[in-house]
Amino acid sequence: MFSGIVEEKGVVIKIQRKENLIVLSVKAKNVLRGIRMGDSICVDGACLTVTKINGRIVDFDIMKETIDKTTLKFLRVGSEVNLEGALRVNDRLGGHFVSGHVDGVGVIAKRTSMKNYEAYQIAVPRHLAKYLAPKGSVCIDGISLTIGEVSKNFFKIYLIPHTLKVTTLGKKRAGDHVNIETDLLAKYILSARQQSTKKRT
Repeated sequence: MFSGIVEEKGVVIKIQRKENLIVLSVKAKNVLRGIRMGDSICVDGACLTVTKINGRIVDFDIMKETIDKTTLKFLRVGSEVNLEGALRVNDRLGGHFVSGHVDGVGVIAKRTSMKNYEAYQIAVPRHLAKYLAPKGSVCIDGISLTIGEVSKNFFKIYLIPHTLKVTTLGKKRAGDHVNIETDLLAKYILSARQQSTKKRT
């Protein structure tokens, strides 16, 4: 479990593509404190297991399901990725509950520069749109954000200069893909309502 508060940006230094598997090597620093083999780290919103640690280099095995459902397949050597270590029991929850299980991939449809913030309009698959609500939470590339406006298959987020600086979203442009995880609570509530409706009918 994660909170969507990015600890640092790591850099991809090696990618090994195998059948149904990608071995990803990332150079990091802060996120590796106290990390051991088998621990989980959120990489651009996807929960990955640490398979090797060599100094400041950490390896992850990315399985086919994750390759198919996330933007990790687009990474190249030199790409920056958002990193967050798993929550500890006594940690502050600065963002919202993030599982690291990406629901789907969205596309930045438009980026607008405003005074002291940036507005992003993001297109999402229809099956995810029902979980989005104004002022609700969403995780984009591992970042906990508050939803602004929602319309059909689009929603808006607003980023302050700090978020633009310390995460990879600052370098994203219109047409770029992003990992999306909708709010766990929204999914549970909607699922419970659907089950209740089925029982009544």
